[in-house]
Amino acid sequence: MARLQEEKVFKDPVHRYIYVQDPVIWDLINSSEFQRLRRIRQLGTSYLTFHGAEHSRFSHSLGVYEIVRRILSQFERSGYGGYSEEERLLCLAAALLHDVGHAPFSHSMERIFGERHEAWSCRIILGDTEIHRILSGVSEGFPEQVAGVICKTHPNPVAVSLIASQLDADRMDYLLRDAYCTGVNYGTFDLDRILRVLRPLKTGVVVKESGMHAVEDYLMSRYQMYWQIYFHPVTRSAEIVLTKILNRAKSLYEDGYAFGFMVPAIERLLEGNLKVPDYLKLDEALMQAAFSQWLEEKDPILSDLCERFLNRRLFRYVPAEDVSGAQFEQLRDDLVAAGWDPDSYLEIDFPSDLPYDVYRPGEEDEKRPILLLGPDGELEEISRRSEIVRSISGIHSGKNQIYYPAELLEDERLPESARRLLSRGTSRKG
Repeated sequence: MARLQEEKVFKDPVHRYIYVQDPVIWDLINSSEFQRLRRIRQLGTSYLTFHGAEHSRFSHSLGVYEIVRRILSQFERSGYGGYSEEERLLCLAAALLHDVGHAPFSHSMERIFGERHEAWSCRIILGDTEIHRILSGVSEGFPEQVAGVICKTHPNPVAVSLIASQLDADRMDYLLRDAYCTGVNYGTFDLDRILRVLRPLKTGVVVKESGMHAVEDYLMSRYQMYWQIYFHPVTRSAEIVLTKILNRAKSLYEDGYAFGFMVPAIERLLEGNLKVPDYLKLDEALMQAAFSQWLEEKDPILSDLCERFLNRRLFRYVPAEDVSGAQFEQLRDDLVAAGWDPDSYLEIDFPSDLPYDVYRPGEEDEKRPILLLGPDGELEEISRRSEIVRSISGIHSGKNQIYYPAELLEDERLPESARRLLSRGTSRKG
């Protein structure tokens, strides 16, 4: 396939340079659907905790593309080439477009409206879009192939594992990029070393045995990033307030409330009838404009929640480990009796994710394991060899917390027992 007459280069804070040589990739980057990712933050509400976390899904997607480009180049240099131009382009396009379907505020809206971003990515790729037209110019059925890689239905396991495994380009870029933009060192690891020890097999991408320690470092970085960044209680507080806003708006819409401000794309979102054109209009600028307008809504709860989010007047939090289900239900009842809506002003949060998930064949949503390639060609799942990986396998990072408005502690309508529960220990502001 033809190359660009002049190679395009992006200056990048993580990879230093990102190189584009293919006209198709350059056209995809310049499509309106991909440019929308400039208006979607990579870390959702984390900018309210770490002021440098303003980086976008656009920059992350370029980074994932660059890592896959480097991996494919490394395969070729190591004697594992043999990929056709279309296969190479398939991997690069899937890497670039894997997040093109992300909603505003990262994963928060996914949890509320029940649609994963991968499904939207595939709809955008297969719909009446610029991206579909660009991909269709490669060959008949090429958009379907790219969507298959992203949605993990493509028959090529190497292509899928490059962007959807426990050691994929997606995770490697976001750990490095998120660490850089939040100003922490937890997410750093030796990317160059890992890329040098990756090997493509018929079953997917594996790691040369000598690279085990570099992978251990990567997995520990991921573990630390979840503890310190992704599950930070202030970020969780912001996500909870955001969730309360959207749930309140959805409930009001379903009850026939007459909004003072509404745009068609958000209306379709609330009624659960989004199509691709409306979805592509949703970005964080539009959502925050709506929140700003909703400050004037007659519904006092929606107005208050929007003010809290926009002005970072977030919920307090206290540990929830020793709070029983009966105690929490009583707390909800106490809020109702005091005139508060517990659905809007109280939350118990159980953040969880696995730094590394030991492979369990047949389980729902089973995750591709990290396999070590021995000198004689034998394969072994990494936790069988690494005590470090075994020590973090199965750990669900994050502390359970109860979130609530600080004003509850001063509300004399609330029983003393409820205020005591909310003010115990290390009650902190969001």
